[in-house]
This record gives sequence, structure tokens and C-alpha cells, in this order.
Amino acid sequence: MRFAEPDYFYLLLLIPALIGFWLIMDYNRKRLLLRFGDLELLNKIIDRELGRRWLKRVSALLGIFLIIFSLARPQWSAKITKIEQKGLDLIIAIDTSQSMLAQDIKPSRLEKAKYELNKLVDLSEQDRLGIICFAGTAFTLCPLTLDYNAVKLFMDTISADLIPLPGTCLSDAIMTGLENFNPEEKKHKVILLLTDGEDHCQELGKDPVKSAEEAKKQGAVIYTIGLGSVQGGLIPVKDDAGNLEYKRDQSGEFIFSRLDEETLKKIALATGGKYYYSKEGELEVERIYEEIKQMEKKKFGEQVQVIYEERYQFFLGLGMILLLIQALVPERKK
Repeated sequence: MRFAEPDYFYLLLLIPALIGFWLIMDYNRKRLLLRFGDLELLNKIIDRELGRRWLKRVSALLGIFLIIFSLARPQWSAKITKIEQKGLDLIIAIDTSQSMLAQDIKPSRLEKAKYELNKLVDLSEQDRLGIICFAGTAFTLCPLTLDYNAVKLFMDTISADLIPLPGTCLSDAIMTGLENFNPEEKKHKVILLLTDGEDHCQELGKDPVKSAEEAKKQGAVIYTIGLGSVQGGLIPVKDDAGNLEYKRDQSGEFIFSRLDEETLKKIALATGGKYYYSKEGELEVERIYEEIKQMEKKKFGEQVQVIYEERYQFFLGLGMILLLIQALVPERKK
């Protein structure tokens, strides 16, 4: 026998508490009756039966015990089944550059991206997930895995200070994502790009659209989520004293970070994916995942699962009957 919810056994502490309450009530009852005369004589006069009282109490205690026992979900008669695991390889590339600290999306672009990422982990069922962080360069924070708890642990470490090299390099993000896939496979690959789209590597000859075309050749589909606004937002930074201010250019003017939707649309279009604009209060990742679920999946292997039969019904029914007896049996003779 095993219990699926053993924490419910802590409720058994109610039983000694209830017994203690009854003992205190009996003591106070006797003390009050002794004020009027002999206790035995008074008990006969009011025609109470001690046996009936304890029958009710024992029935209540047994009923409570059995109901708590059923809440713990006793199980036995195990059956071993094999479940085929099918899914996709999904790499989430998240922009951690300083521009992601802009607050034109509350509380910030980066926090909204992490919220979307967290929701995607909750939605995923049998897909292998991995995380890439990028700014002026890119690196794999979490390799592809089915351990979603590990993915969330890595996700908690994401911040704008993770990559010291400033700027945003979308091409590096895409190419690093491809490195995590099996090069021999030409499908079952998805890259989800969460960024404001500002790219600073094109002058270095790194074209993100060409990288997206290379991704398509390798069978990967890229979905992009644009974070920020076209009007732009100021980039909060801290000075040497730790005071909050906003980033300025060499001439002293405030720098506005603006969403580059055109680049993100071109990247998605080059691979057959789609671009989504991230709005406050909405989860674009839910719509993306609905599309991803329709894609052809590959087999990761088989998982052996032990299924136990639930046996709580008998204990729950008997407990309810005992509580019903406790309620119906009178404490006094009619």
C-alpha cells in the first residue's frame, strides 16, 4: 500500500485535540452538577447515558480518522505501463541586453520576457526545452532537457548583467540556438526569439536574416516576440554611487531604445515562422505554443510509469456512515 497525498495525515492531530476538548467539557459538566447535589443521583434524574455519549464520540473519531485516511488516497494493485514520449526541440533565446531594462512595457521588457518564458515552461508537456541568453554575444544557459524544474532554476538566474559584452547580436543568438540541435535532423526544431529587435552586429557582417535562412536549411522554424514600443523607452542605469539615472549618448542626449519590428518579421518569415508583438497583459507565447503543438513531433523514447489503483472510496464511505450514526444516535433516552 502507498499513499498519494500523505501530507493529509497531519490532520490526524485533530483527533487528540477533539478528545482533549471532550475531557474538558466533561470535567466542567461534573463540576457544575456537583453544585446542585450528588452527581450519580443527578445523572439518573436527567436520564443521560454515558454509554450513548461515548458511542457517539467513538463513532465521530473513527469517522474522522477514516475520512482523513481516504484523503491521503491509499493505493495498491500497481500496473506498469509504457508511455511513448513525443515532442519537439524548443530553444528559447532571450535578449538580456541593457535595452531590455526599458520600461515601456511594465515592469520592464526583460521581466515581461521572463514571464512569457515561465508560462511556456508551464504549457510544455513532452517537449525538450533549452535557454539561450544573448546581448553582444550569445551562450547556452540551459541545454535541451525534459527536466522543467531545471529550466526554471536556470530561468531565475537571467538578468541584464549576465553577459558583460554590450549590444545585441541577433545572428549570434540564432546560430547558438542551431548548435543545440542535432545537425542530422531536418525538422522538429523551433527557436523562440524574445527581444526588442535592436541589432548592433550587422555592421560586423552578421546579418540575422541570413542566419535565419541558414536555420531554415537545417529544418528550424523561428518565432519572434517583439518586446517594447515603436516610440521607444529610456534605458535605466546606475551611476558609480548606485543612483538610478538614464543612459545617454556621447553628446549627453538620452538614448531611446525602440522596437525593431521589421527585422523580427523578416527573421520569422525567412523560416516559415511568425512574428508576435508583446502587449501588456497578454501572453503571446500561448498562441505560439498552440501552433507549435500542431507540428510533427519526434520520439524521444519510452517512459515506464507505474499506475496505482485508487482505494480511498471504501474508507470514505465508511467514514461518512460513522459520522451519520454519530449524528442520529441521541445522547438521551426518549
